[in-house]
Amino acid sequence: MLDLDPLLVTLGMFISMLVLLVMGAPLTWCLLIVGTGSAYLLWGTDGLHMLATSTFSSMDNFILVALPMFIFMGLMLQRSGITDDLFSMVHKLMGGIPGGLGIGTVFICAILAAMAGVSGAATVSLGVIALPSMLKRGYDKKLVSGTIMAGGALGFLIPPSVLMIVYAFLARESIGKLFAAGLMPGLMLAGIYVLYISIRCGINPKLGPPVAEKERLGWRDKLASMKAMILPAILIMLVLGCIVFGVTTPSEASAIGAAGSIALAILYRTFNMSMLKDVLVSTTQIMGMLLWIALAAVFFSKIYIGLGAGALIGELIEDSNLSPYWIIISMLACYFVLGMFLDDFAIVFITIPLFVPIVRDLGFDTVWFAVLFILSMQTAYLTPPFGYNLFYMRSVAPPEITIYDLYKATIPFVILQIIGLALIVAFPQIALWLPNVIFN
Repeated sequence: MLDLDPLLVTLGMFISMLVLLVMGAPLTWCLLIVGTGSAYLLWGTDGLHMLATSTFSSMDNFILVALPMFIFMGLMLQRSGITDDLFSMVHKLMGGIPGGLGIGTVFICAILAAMAGVSGAATVSLGVIALPSMLKRGYDKKLVSGTIMAGGALGFLIPPSVLMIVYAFLARESIGKLFAAGLMPGLMLAGIYVLYISIRCGINPKLGPPVAEKERLGWRDKLASMKAMILPAILIMLVLGCIVFGVTTPSEASAIGAAGSIALAILYRTFNMSMLKDVLVSTTQIMGMLLWIALAAVFFSKIYIGLGAGALIGELIEDSNLSPYWIIISMLACYFVLGMFLDDFAIVFITIPLFVPIVRDLGFDTVWFAVLFILSMQTAYLTPPFGYNLFYMRSVAPPEITIYDLYKATIPFVILQIIGLALIVAFPQIALWLPNVIFN
């Protein structure tokens, strides 16, 4: 079996994995079955030792401590009632302008992204709170659902992003640099969404009609409503400031965030032992899923790297005479396709060990590439057939919003994300300016 072409073996591994996925096997078992079978056929029983060594090397990393802490923080904040207060604030501040509630929803999504670090929290929370409110006020259902799904996906890019932590773990990058690099592109993308909603609703106010005159408040009441921002803003600045400015390690900052989320829930008078138990169980379930995928995917990737597939792909790239930027674009296209079928964590564990060395050899900044990768995964969450935010939204949307409506709702926002991706490819300083200022 060792005489086989490494690229042919790698292709066979990926095809076998996809066949098992189509048959309905869980992703972890697909990776383990194909990985274990390939290792045994290639190297015999000695190949199975790689499963133990890759498991130990993957788990022996202090960065992973931050994952359950940030997940706990996001779940605790989601259940504390902060989202309700933030949407009430947005309704009071921006309800009087066309598309104002949609614009405000994007702002809330950005805030929740900075508190939760995952996409599902903002999508589900605002699907429950903001969606019915905007539909009741005559907002277009596709504009509303698209805004919430795209805004929810900002959790990938705006720190503290759980996916960025996993990327840093695999690529041996500084989490502080990645968080700093994701902030400006995340805010830029949120600004693009706001501009799009403003233009569409400005041209056709029926898509996002302003609230009735009697519901509008004076400036004093509007300013008073902004107190809902104070506590979340303090927590966000505390956690991100500790990481970015090197006051604590990311793992220590995540513990501060977890403790701060409990404090906020107590101040909001929503904390109780039942809620704590629910959050702990949910955190354990999510971490269990992530760690099983991580172990299986790292083992899977080590096999094709051990075959020399990475070196061969590098040689093929050199022989192709493609410009470095076209190679990057090809990688991003690969992510776009994989995102339609695979989980984002599976994609990062399978491809990053293969792609990052190539990116370094091409002379590109791997922090910049991290932002491109994260943004590609953000787009993948909106693309059918397996875009996760489509299913998150469907689970909370009323019956009149069909899955077909959700597919159509994502189209303009996927285009906007591709525009954002193109801007960061063309102007890397959008991502690199802030980490360069802070760390240099």
